[in-house]
Amino acid sequence: MSEKENKVSLGSIFKEGVFSGNPLFVQMLGFCPALAITDSIMNAVGMTMAFTFVLVLSNITISAVRKIVPDEIRIPVYIIIVATFVTCVSLLMQAFMPALYTTLSTFVNLIVVNCIILGRAEAFASKNKIVPSIFDALGQSVGYGLALLVMSAIREILGKQSITLANPFDSTQNVTFPLLTEFKIDFFTSSAGAFITMAIILAVIAAYRQHKEEKAKKGDAK
Repeated sequence: MSEKENKVSLGSIFKEGVFSGNPLFVQMLGFCPALAITDSIMNAVGMTMAFTFVLVLSNITISAVRKIVPDEIRIPVYIIIVATFVTCVSLLMQAFMPALYTTLSTFVNLIVVNCIILGRAEAFASKNKIVPSIFDALGQSVGYGLALLVMSAIREILGKQSITLANPFDSTQNVTFPLLTEFKIDFFTSSAGAFITMAIILAVIAAYRQHKEEKAKKGDAK
């Protein structure tokens, strides 16, 4: 198997996953859970925890075995590795966070075929050593988690007038922060509201990037 070691710094690898290569807002991957579970911040936190667990451990494992896995069977091997860690996180959530697992169970199990996980396995972990692969997984996880939190905050505040934070290990321990008292828009808690929220965020990001490009061009022209 040919190997192309990543020569950039670990900090650059991490920052790319968070910002310039954000899996949701830039690469536009992993839309299904982002649209389905972001009606509350606690759902976003739970999904981020599960996603990080699977991506970090699968990246480590795939990087460790990259030289002994033949090209012809690499994708099935990656899927088996990812499925193993998804099963582990699913059992852990059932044991220690049953209420959160009840809400997220379908989408936690679908992490097996999440295009972000498999994409990082193929594009990065299979071509790099373990330490860079860990930083890649952490950057992608933080980037994805921040994206989920942004969507969740917008939808929960507008749709429910408040933010509820809870102990993921004990659903009876929670606190609600009321933020809007004059109005609420129930639409944002619906599936259609998720699509609109995503569209607005992507439009704002696109406008910002276009503004930066135009500003850079004007600077070069001077």
